[in-house]
Amino acid sequence: MKKIYLLSLILMPFVLSAQEGYEIKVNFKPFKHQYIYLGHYFGKTYPIIDSAMLNEQGTAVFKGNKKLNGGIYLIGYPNKTGFFEILVDKDQHFTVLADTANLANGVSFDGSADNTLFLTYQKRIGEKGKILNGFQQQLKTATNKEDSTRIMGNITSADKNMQQYREDLIKQNPNSLLSALLAAMRDPEIPARLREPKTKEDSIAAYEYYKGKYWDGVNFWDGRLAYTTFFEEKLDKYYNQLVTPHPDSVIREIDYMMGYASLNEEMTRFLLIKFVNRYLNQKYMWEDAVFVHLFEKYFSNKSYSWLSDKGKKTITDRAYSLMANIMGNPAPDIVLPDSSGKITGLYDQSADFTVVVFWDPTCGHCKEVLPRLDSFYTKKWKEAGLKMFAVAKETDGSRNDWIRFVSEQHLWGWTQVYYSKADDKSRVEGGIPGYSQLYDVQTFPTIYLLDKDKRIIAKKLTVEQTDDVLNIKRKAQ
Repeated sequence: MKKIYLLSLILMPFVLSAQEGYEIKVNFKPFKHQYIYLGHYFGKTYPIIDSAMLNEQGTAVFKGNKKLNGGIYLIGYPNKTGFFEILVDKDQHFTVLADTANLANGVSFDGSADNTLFLTYQKRIGEKGKILNGFQQQLKTATNKEDSTRIMGNITSADKNMQQYREDLIKQNPNSLLSALLAAMRDPEIPARLREPKTKEDSIAAYEYYKGKYWDGVNFWDGRLAYTTFFEEKLDKYYNQLVTPHPDSVIREIDYMMGYASLNEEMTRFLLIKFVNRYLNQKYMWEDAVFVHLFEKYFSNKSYSWLSDKGKKTITDRAYSLMANIMGNPAPDIVLPDSSGKITGLYDQSADFTVVVFWDPTCGHCKEVLPRLDSFYTKKWKEAGLKMFAVAKETDGSRNDWIRFVSEQHLWGWTQVYYSKADDKSRVEGGIPGYSQLYDVQTFPTIYLLDKDKRIIAKKLTVEQTDDVLNIKRKAQ
């Protein structure tokens, strides 16, 4: 199935807001008469927001009437062959002096306390990093336990020294952009008493401590964090490793973050793009409820300057395709004619479990899957009180193709109904969602598993997954 990627659809040319404007002069040796570029991080993307021509002296000026959002910016080389980083915050009128022959030590700033502090930090961390790396190399060649123990102690001491330097810098420069970035990059240190848990309770306590401290120092209304590389990685780690994989838990975390982020337009934009792109194509079946919640709370009755009409339509269409088939909700009823023309409904038959399969009689993959479904049904599922409800969707074939295949494969032990183009057209023209939309049928075959109340247990399954889920549910009865 082709995935939908929304970022390219929803970002419109973004107008930055403020009144003071910016003027960043760059002297970039040895280039002349070439364009250089100003960009910034935005999660995993690097949008370019300005360009300027270097004059005969190798100087160019990035200038605008509206102030830039704070964060980590990039000065791009001519021909976009590389870049180096600078910090932009409150003071946006300064000069950058750079020389490609020695960028490691050849960048300096005039009129930017943030960047001067950043350079000092980079130099000190580089020095401390060399010491730490030296000890790590010694450890690789240690020949006895005493040497290893001594070197490990040196490594621990050097690492603590580096951490303490960062903490001191934060305390001494509490209002700087660098301090905000370093505070947000902290990884919680679990207390010694919880580092080697001996019981389940200890493990839970360690987890709760780590999760509770994870966002210390992070303000979700601080739009500067959106213009970094690490903030998105920190988000990913949190949702992948620390948030309980359940829609209620994920939704609660999203709403908590968005509640604070709503104070800042850039953070709102960053988080909504992040969450929509993440849950537009669900990795797990239960994530459908997360996407529908995002739509209903943050998009259905709201508009944003950065969201194009095409982007909003993509979000809306996807949400409407999921609303009727959210995991745990009752499945929409299906009422269609069987082979004799008798109108038959999904809810007409009672069963402990029901497999609903949408298929196309002209689909080669369907012709492979349906006999395998029937094999499981006749050998295992039927005895478990399961019934089959198959919806043949008319596409390029005909009703005769449907009858022929069902007869050849002896699938009359199922409830077989036919969803003609005429029936589909009638529903749509009558303002009623088609069954394909109600069940979010994007590929054939599409398999759902329902419980005795026709609630959706699982969806978009393979044959083997259907059997696995059914076994789990039977054992839980």
